[in-house]
Amino acid sequence: MLNLFKKTKPKNIQIKCYETRLEINGIELTFPTNYKTLVEILGEPSKKSRTKLTRSYINCWDKYGVYCNYASSDNILGFSLILSKNHSLENFPNQFFKGEILDSNRKINHHELTQIGFENYVLKKMTYQGEKKPYAISIRLNLNTRKEIPRDKYLIKEQNEEKITFKDFGFKLAIIQELMYNKELLKPKFNLNEFTLWYKKRKIDLEKEGYEPIKEVTQYFKDLTIPKNLAFEIKEINQDGGNEIYLNLIRSAEGNEEYWDIESSEDAKHFENLKKVSLCYAKENVLNELNEAGIKTEWL
Repeated sequence: MLNLFKKTKPKNIQIKCYETRLEINGIELTFPTNYKTLVEILGEPSKKSRTKLTRSYINCWDKYGVYCNYASSDNILGFSLILSKNHSLENFPNQFFKGEILDSNRKINHHELTQIGFENYVLKKMTYQGEKKPYAISIRLNLNTRKEIPRDKYLIKEQNEEKITFKDFGFKLAIIQELMYNKELLKPKFNLNEFTLWYKKRKIDLEKEGYEPIKEVTQYFKDLTIPKNLAFEIKEINQDGGNEIYLNLIRSAEGNEEYWDIESSEDAKHFENLKKVSLCYAKENVLNELNEAGIKTEWL
């Protein structure tokens, strides 16, 4: 039976830009956003995949020409409107963006757009290797937006309870992924963009410094205390290039970094309930050591 009341998604999309928000086909969106909101606006993606190196997620809406790449479905910082094939994107939409963008009610010629900054987000044309015509319009969170961040949010406070002493930084990072991002037991949940706004001893420029480890960020995780009473929560470790811990250490990680490799399995002794490990950033000896210790371990 035909459902005459069923809503259908329009063939093209209309994006209205206001100072603190977007409206896409009449539905409000602010950044960071999430997968559920994008599906509410655009429907289910026509293509889903993951990047080869960083293993971050790719969603495409072919009929709208929309491309979205993200590490966490609850923390999506932006998306792109694809205008041509002049790029190196993986698994991009098979149709180009044909909708319209309005600054309030004034239509924007997106082929001539360079950059427009709003309080919460930025529209910016993306070009490839010296091409003049853009291959996409990127709509993303404005990283220069100043938010009220509690002064003590990223201060590491002395704890009265016993803490785990780690020998291997890479192993500690894998544990932080499980406790901070997967189970949300270790607070606060570290956000690189927010940390750079919070940090006052110097200006951290992610556009310039986001391709290498940032010493202040590295030091934060080295100093971070993990209470011993959380050790029993660790039953498995799943390393993945798209893990939030890695994307919050190096903003523009390529996926082949050795900076966070696990070099020793010695720290596994702290986690009696650890039974299963999946590795992608580790030295060869670690796999054998963990298996010999009775922990089922394999490469991703």
